[in-house]
Amino acid sequence: MHHHSNLSALAGATVLVTGGAGLIGSRLTARLRDLGARPVALCTMNAYPEYVYADLFGVHAEDPDVVLGDIRDTTLVRKLVADSDYVIHAAALADVAACTREPLAAIDTNVAGTQNVLDAVAAADRVRRMVFVSSASVYGDGNPEETDSPELLTMRQLLESVHGRIPPQFHEFTRMRPKSVYGNTKAWGEEQAALVLGQVGTSYAIVRYFSVYGEPQTIKQGSHSWVVAWFAARAHLGLPLHLNGGGRQVRDMVHVDDIAEGTLRALVSPRAHTETVNIGTGVPTSVRKVAQLVQAHYPNTPLLETPLPAGDPLGGYAATRRMENILGWKPKVTITEGVARYVKWLQNTPAAAPDWLRREPTAA
Repeated sequence: MHHHSNLSALAGATVLVTGGAGLIGSRLTARLRDLGARPVALCTMNAYPEYVYADLFGVHAEDPDVVLGDIRDTTLVRKLVADSDYVIHAAALADVAACTREPLAAIDTNVAGTQNVLDAVAAADRVRRMVFVSSASVYGDGNPEETDSPELLTMRQLLESVHGRIPPQFHEFTRMRPKSVYGNTKAWGEEQAALVLGQVGTSYAIVRYFSVYGEPQTIKQGSHSWVVAWFAARAHLGLPLHLNGGGRQVRDMVHVDDIAEGTLRALVSPRAHTETVNIGTGVPTSVRKVAQLVQAHYPNTPLLETPLPAGDPLGGYAATRRMENILGWKPKVTITEGVARYVKWLQNTPAAAPDWLRREPTAA
């Protein structure tokens, strides 16, 4: 199952990671250093307060391998890409709610910025492969009617009438149906990477991340998407956990360590050339289940059922066979273990449960 040899190809290589100071980016650069590569992190470092980067993610603007800058800066991006053996394009306005509030900002970063990176990669002779970081949000709420036979559909309707909704499994070959501005920019980025890099014959791979969590993830005001971090922080402060719509939404929770590992494998696996791969566990986990796992560590925490906000995706989970075949790997960290690790980290890093949370009228 394991092809460890693949990652050794990164020893001595220069790897540009756009968005390299964020939660996932900082994990990627740390893992690259362990492998003997030279990571270069390009980041604006404006998605979080400064202490988050410095104290939680361990990234400082003055670090020699951190370049403070924007993916829309053509000259800078060209220079960095020209000096790189590999590129991981992870920079994005990744907050789904923020993209919905400010669609032009999302287009500016996720569309124009991505085009800028693609142009630079297409023009560079040295780049061996680019990985474009996409998201399960390109699937929207899934489209079971396209993949199911009439008999299966009847069976599904019968089961749904008894159990409520059956979460869809998202396969890489199903049609993209994004339900958000963010998902739409990612769908565009996937198509554009294939178009631009396909024309010049530069190798690329596309990874679709499912719900990423894990220490040192920290919550942001006005963003409600990170269920493990939200629930743990609220429980840590003795606040109730709000289950929107009863917490029946389903997520495929992938630990950030596994996200980093899967991404690096997509960077070097020969079979990943021009492929699109889910990075998920293949296990559907309800939001209620996450709340219960957190509650197990903070037994006095009440769970409150609240209305489902408009546009909250009901969710689905990853089909993983293609990932296992192409990358020769599957994620290791279970949600139970991942929540336990996060809670332990939070207890050792109480500043990560921010004080403004106590004053929030309602939160996720």
